[in-house]
Amino acid sequence: MLLLQAQQVARVFGSDVLFSNVNLDIKDNSRIALVGRNGAGKSTLLKMIIGETSPDQGQIVTKKDLTIGYLAQTANFESDKTVLQEMLDVFEPLKQMEIKMHHLEELISNPETAQDSEKYTQLLNQYDQLQHDFREQNGYGYENEVKAVLNGFQFPEEFYDKNVNDLSGGQKTRLTLAKLLLEKRDLLVLDEPTNHLDIATLSWLENYIQGYKGALLIVSHDRYFLDRIVNEVYEISHHKSNYFKGNYSDYIDQKASRLRTQWKEYEKQQVQINKLEDFVNKNLVRASTSKRAQSKRKQLEKIERIERPEGEEKGPHFTFKSASESGNIVLSVNDAAIGYENHIISSPINIDLRKHHVMAVVGPNGIGKSTLLKSVLGQIPFIKGESNFGSNVQTGYYDQGQQNLHSNKTVLNEIWDEHPNMPEVDVRSILGSFLFVGDDVQKVVHNLSGGEKARLLLTKLALQEDNFLILDEPTNHLDIDSREVLENAINTFTGTVLFVSHDRYFINKVADTVLELTPQGSNLYLGNYDYYIEKKEELEAIKQAQELENQPSIPENTNKLSQKQLDYKQSKEMQKKVRKLERQVNQAEEEMMKFSDQKDSIEQAMTLPENFNDLEKMQALQSELDQVKKLLNEAEETWTELSLELEEISE
Repeated sequence: MLLLQAQQVARVFGSDVLFSNVNLDIKDNSRIALVGRNGAGKSTLLKMIIGETSPDQGQIVTKKDLTIGYLAQTANFESDKTVLQEMLDVFEPLKQMEIKMHHLEELISNPETAQDSEKYTQLLNQYDQLQHDFREQNGYGYENEVKAVLNGFQFPEEFYDKNVNDLSGGQKTRLTLAKLLLEKRDLLVLDEPTNHLDIATLSWLENYIQGYKGALLIVSHDRYFLDRIVNEVYEISHHKSNYFKGNYSDYIDQKASRLRTQWKEYEKQQVQINKLEDFVNKNLVRASTSKRAQSKRKQLEKIERIERPEGEEKGPHFTFKSASESGNIVLSVNDAAIGYENHIISSPINIDLRKHHVMAVVGPNGIGKSTLLKSVLGQIPFIKGESNFGSNVQTGYYDQGQQNLHSNKTVLNEIWDEHPNMPEVDVRSILGSFLFVGDDVQKVVHNLSGGEKARLLLTKLALQEDNFLILDEPTNHLDIDSREVLENAINTFTGTVLFVSHDRYFINKVADTVLELTPQGSNLYLGNYDYYIEKKEELEAIKQAQELENQPSIPENTNKLSQKQLDYKQSKEMQKKVRKLERQVNQAEEEMMKFSDQKDSIEQAMTLPENFNDLEKMQALQSELDQVKKLLNEAEETWTELSLELEEISE
């Protein structure tokens, strides 16, 4: 069933068009991501959808009595009630039903009622129906449901009696989302729902939201979250909307494939047009060929011109370089404890970070990840233990609090004051690569958005040319395109990186080791985020199997227990095999895309006049093309075999 439809909607500001002709369909089971650069108009479109504003053109059509829940980026949750009272208010209709049930119970148990059989039967039927409705709406379990959701959002019991107005901004945002989930609206519209959530809470939210019965429309920079939740993507780009079927990774692949196809069609038509134009220009004035030239000109006029494909919108582009090499050992931390005022929050912590490695630090909120980075830098002393840098290590630090900026300086002076010998034109050029162009460089730092401050900090970091980067939540405030540029910058960096991040997609892309912080200290995993999760699940499976083995044996239950252990182990082994196959399938897909691009590039080169008329060049290109086709066929065969195997296992 169609819940909501955006039909040719537009937002314009005078002669400036933010977006136009945007179409969007939301059905009762939709799982939709809305993506696009910062400033493309995503939040503006969401406000139209929830009815807060109206489109300048087009219309938003909704199903009758549609209920919508909306989470804004910044929740303004004001309430004099306690956390628990606020959540229980969602179930006020159930409370009233319960009161009515108790009232009916009193009437039914009254001796006078029993004497009137007709009234007694009527009350009994009314009570049965009410009890059925109460049970169907989880009347006997809603209090447990509230507590489960609060626990999932990291609100333990000691928060239940806390006043909502006394919560922090991040806690209010989490509480707003918790209440929206409990209200079970027909459509949930979520603008950056993963802000202020640690990895554990994100994982819980993903599992919970997958069972949500209503429709979802989500704006998020968390690509891992989108991959797990959505199956449709609407993109706002170049002031219009584009639709893609699948999750975020599917969208990236389809977008690249669609652009390649558009360029192929465009270039093919351009070759045809150029040939016709060339023939007309050469033959129109000749009497012997004039008629043919006129015919070709008519043919040319009838061609429906394909517009030049629009590439990626301009984004930041930068790299990290190191002015000198460090020694092989970059950082050593030995039996350290971190915390505040002699209160230890994690111990013992051990790190042996070598040159050229990228280490991600993960753990729940409050475990001390940022504290660890500051302790390594000497800003907060270790409670015990020590850390040491290796030889010739030069550190650059990205502070998530953005305290390394001077609020009263302009963007230009923030950079130029630290590099006074650099010509102004060079400073402006570097700032331009981070999207500070024209009058942007005269903006005062305290007036910048969070994303602009993040890009300015990265500008400063890139100019320092340090060989050891320590980054605290570097993807905060960055849009997806800027995150991808940062990923590429780290992946091509010849130095060493230690970073804290909640962005699991980002960790997967750049980290080769993961350091997990727990109250019991640090644990090292030699891989990316998916590897870390896989090994954690394996360790948990071993632990649970050992606990089952250590249970007191009961003769009559021996076979059942062994079978339970066996089933559990088999399930975990199957999950491991599926994840491995999924990685191999993705790798094969990337190989296919790479070889397909190479094939297209060679074939395009073979159509160029300078190559077409050169026999030696054509032979070399043909040889190269044959080799690439062979590799492409092998990749396709591998992908087919792996996909079939994955499909069989999944069934």
